[in-house]
Amino acid sequence: KEAEHVEGFAPEVAVVTHAGGEKLEEPLVIRPTSEAIIWATYAKWIQSYRDLPLLYNQWCNVVRWELRPRVFLRTTEFLWQEGHTAHETADEAIAEALLILREVYVDAAEKVLGLPVLPGRKSAAERFPGAEETLTMEGMMRDRKALQAGTSHYLGQNFAKAYGVQFQDREGEQQYAFATSWGVSTRLVGGVIMTHGDDKGLRLPPALAPYEVVVVPIYKSDDERARVHEALGRVKEALGTRRVKVDDRDQLRPGYKYNEWELKGVPLRVELGPRDAAGNHVVVARRDTGEKETIPETALAEAVDKLLDQIQENLYQDALAFREANTFTPKDYEEFKEIIAGGGGFLRGAWCGDAECEAQIKADTKATIRLLPLQPEQPGEPCVHCGKPGAELATWAQAY
Repeated sequence: KEAEHVEGFAPEVAVVTHAGGEKLEEPLVIRPTSEAIIWATYAKWIQSYRDLPLLYNQWCNVVRWELRPRVFLRTTEFLWQEGHTAHETADEAIAEALLILREVYVDAAEKVLGLPVLPGRKSAAERFPGAEETLTMEGMMRDRKALQAGTSHYLGQNFAKAYGVQFQDREGEQQYAFATSWGVSTRLVGGVIMTHGDDKGLRLPPALAPYEVVVVPIYKSDDERARVHEALGRVKEALGTRRVKVDDRDQLRPGYKYNEWELKGVPLRVELGPRDAAGNHVVVARRDTGEKETIPETALAEAVDKLLDQIQENLYQDALAFREANTFTPKDYEEFKEIIAGGGGFLRGAWCGDAECEAQIKADTKATIRLLPLQPEQPGEPCVHCGKPGAELATWAQAY
């Protein structure tokens, strides 16, 4: 299985053969993922069931030699988070892989990033090299392509056997550990941009945004400046502990500042001019819809909280509605191909389970099985491609 793991990554592996003008005696492989490093170390750490479970998380850079790089989505070197765990039983490892997918990755994607994602299993052809099962979450981008936003793998005992990671169980017998690995990367940044961005730039969900609110003071004279800054103190106090940026750069016009913060995706903009200061109110503009409203200073704190919640939900629901509007159930393979040729989307239908059938669909349309349900479902209808009895309900799409 280690050989399968290495072979699976071979097309993407970068190998250092020369250094300092000399050929190396032994080539150095730059890691595409850390299983090989981690499990060689686990062999030294794990001796007994008392050492389990061993749960290890790290952030690091990895290298995969992409032939067709795309900014944020597919880059030669990228930062990612990866976890590697060792367990006493298969059931415990499977439960860990599911927990990471559902309660960490899906939860963060939907509640923080505002990305509606579908959780599921990969087909055997799409699994992580060396895995017994790969769990995935898939998002739909605005060009209707799928983005694999995160994966969690049940590795069985494959890596434990490859690296000799054994432990003494509760009966005194030697056993191989059961493993998981899981990861998300900076491609989530690309997912946020492609899902929520518009022609003005980013639209960041408030839960993610470095600044939830930007305040732009507006004045032309020193007298106006003094009055606006007096009101600014009250506004800042009202906004309290929220993540607020006051843009008081005198050399830039308000319109320039508006455009800049719209480009950066700040969810709310507060405009504070002399008339606003005199009237004890502010103008608040939403980045997601562009709507503006005048809000009294005394009601600002409550109004901002409400608006931020609305923006978070609106961005999520907007992306969800787009996905649902572009999810199709083709009645036959001809319609399947027409949908893909016409712009694509998510296509749901029965699959016979045959890898050759899956490969032919990919060859014809460049669409792959993005996921199968976490709990296998009998579709009760024939395979959308070959007409044989359906074994699984699959979701296909072209993908990054």
